[in-house]
Amino acid sequence: MARYTPTIGRLIAELAKLPGIGSKTAQRLAFHILAQPSEQVRALAEALLEARQTIRFCSVCCNLTEQDPCEICSNQARDRTMVCVVENPRDVAAMERMHEYKGLYHVLHGAISPMQGIGPDQIRLRELLARLRCDDLIHEVILATNPTVEGEATALYLARLLKPAGILTTRIAHGIPMGGDLEYADDVTLSRALEGRREIG
Repeated sequence: MARYTPTIGRLIAELAKLPGIGSKTAQRLAFHILAQPSEQVRALAEALLEARQTIRFCSVCCNLTEQDPCEICSNQARDRTMVCVVENPRDVAAMERMHEYKGLYHVLHGAISPMQGIGPDQIRLRELLARLRCDDLIHEVILATNPTVEGEATALYLARLLKPAGILTTRIAHGIPMGGDLEYADDVTLSRALEGRREIG
């Protein structure tokens, strides 16, 4: 294994902590950053710090935002009778990209996964249930968790929780392949999946 100065080694180690970045990619990124002019490196560092300090959770939908409530929740033109439940903020961006869904969202920031020690209390389920109790306008909850084992388990758990409340609970159709992620689905696939949603539970 190549030996680097402590500073370069630390930079590589920190970059390797990013998702999808292995040690070789971390090394390439580190040397790319070191080859850039100081102004560009400073701009990158400042953008990272600014994003970390400015971005927060929306108090309504738990999406990432700079304003609270977020732009979608504050938009009075949105259909306030339906809430689309997704696993992460990237899924909101994917749904918005197709320009067909006009309702609101709730971001869980994960999915139930007993194998990884993630239970209902580790994701934003409590906030969703509190929101549904307080908001009489919501008549439909669309479960748009990813079509993975964890996503399905989360959807079924939620459907069982919501059934006694009498709120229509639907699941997006599987135009999205099993094991896939919403953020990688094309607009047509997402649109068909949304149109073909069905009641579950």
